[in-house]
Order: sequence, then structure tokens, then C-alpha cells
Amino acid sequence: MGRAKIPRKSTNIDMTAMCDVAFLLLSFFILATKQKPPEAVAVQTPSSTQSTAAKDPSESILITLNAEGKCYLMLGEKTKRLEIVQDLNTTRSLGLSEAEMVKLSKMQVIGMPLGMIKGVLGLNQAVPAEKLEGIPIKDSANNEMMDWMRSVSNAYKGTNQRELEDNILLKGDMEALYPQFKNIKVALKKNDIYKFRIVTNGEAAPLGSELYKNNKSGKKAE
Repeated sequence: MGRAKIPRKSTNIDMTAMCDVAFLLLSFFILATKQKPPEAVAVQTPSSTQSTAAKDPSESILITLNAEGKCYLMLGEKTKRLEIVQDLNTTRSLGLSEAEMVKLSKMQVIGMPLGMIKGVLGLNQAVPAEKLEGIPIKDSANNEMMDWMRSVSNAYKGTNQRELEDNILLKGDMEALYPQFKNIKVALKKNDIYKFRIVTNGEAAPLGSELYKNNKSGKKAE
């Protein structure tokens, strides 16, 4: 007796629910993802095979040197920026009011000579970084980064010096001249800050090099 033939039926899978979930997840990640803001001062940093994970940018004291030799200072939101500004106002007799000091401490980019601070603060609109003259670092006689770093040291006096040094970042354009970079180092050294982090573009170690072998084996370079 022949086997009974079972009629074939097409399989119909309803993908509506799965599509709804996929689009909900996609919408969530798009809305929840924090976009990286554009750099306030654009510089082309050199590359390096040595890299260390950067700490929270909001805790960083960033010194930036662009290709033209202009120097800027950026104080993170979690730094003692108001204390730094208050100390600078006292030590350099800037004559800033309390409101002006608060406004200066909240500036995204500080890049003007001390004598121009009050005038810049009096403007109705923020001056773009590229329009600022930069903090003078010409030579030892005109290196106002020393004053800023002195106020940084005073504001952090009594705290862990190692933590302060870990939070000081120096970001220089690869076209910047070394004497300008050296003057920033002098400003740090004059205030007993001997260590800082240099911001670079990370790159892989050359294949077969000693550093490549050390990285592969997990050994730290001496």
C-alpha cells in the first residue's frame, strides 16, 4: 500500500517583531552615543609606538602648542580651575572681579596674554581659539606659562604630586619648533613639575622589532 502524501505548505515567518526590536536598538544606540566634540585647537600630533591610556579629560590640564607657535591652556571641568584663576589674579594683580574669575575659569580655551584677559572677558561673544594671540612663551623674560603653572602648583599644594603630573598633558603640533616646546618645559620645571604626558598618535611597533617582540610577550619596555 502506498504511503499517504502529506501536502507541502510554504513556511511563512513574520519578521515584523524582529524588525521592530532591531530598529529600537539602533535608535537607542544612536541617541545614547556621545559624539566626540571637535577639537578647540586643531593640531597634527606626531606618531609614537609608546602609548598610555589617557585619564579622564575632565581632570586634565592640557597645554596645546599649534604649528604657528601659539600656546593655549585648557582646564578640565573637574580640575581646580577656579582656584587656579583666583591664585593667578592674586599673584599677578590682574584686578579681576569674582564674576570675571568665574567666567575665565569656565573658558574652554585660554590663549591670551595676562594683560588682555580683562578685555577678552568684557566681550559679549567668545573669541575663537584661532583668533587669540596665545599665551606668551617667547623666552624666560616673557614666558607667562610660568605664571599659569605657578598658580596650578599653588592650587594643588598639599595634594598628591604624582596625580597632578599624571593629569598634565602637553599636545604639540609636529610642525611646531622645539625652542617653543622647550619654553613650556621650562615653565613646568620652574614650578617643580618634572613629569607630564605627551599626547601622540598611537601606531603599531614595526614587525620584528624588539618593541614588537616585547609587546607580543607582554614585557614592558625599559
